[in-house]
Amino acid sequence: MRLSLPITLIVVVGTAGWVITTWLRIKNGYPLDGAWGQQVYPKNDQEALERVRLLSQENAQLRAELGSIKDRLASVEKIVVDDTHRLTSEIEALRGPTN
Repeated sequence: MRLSLPITLIVVVGTAGWVITTWLRIKNGYPLDGAWGQQVYPKNDQEALERVRLLSQENAQLRAELGSIKDRLASVEKIVVDDTHRLTSEIEALRGPTN
């Protein structure tokens, strides 16, 4: 009889822990897996696909913006590093001939 109390306590604590972790996973939006590894929750795959599509679009926009910023940074670095005399002569050349 003395052995059954610790075993019962272990079973109850283990089951309560499983229920709490499952509840936390559902509450925070993590997918649940079945006994054979199949996805049980969320059942709406369309929602997950839409989320992936939106994240992919945002990723593409951010990559394009990053590319544009890299180009602008390269221009600024060229101006900063460039020799002062050369920069002045290029600016004067852009202004055109003076009358």
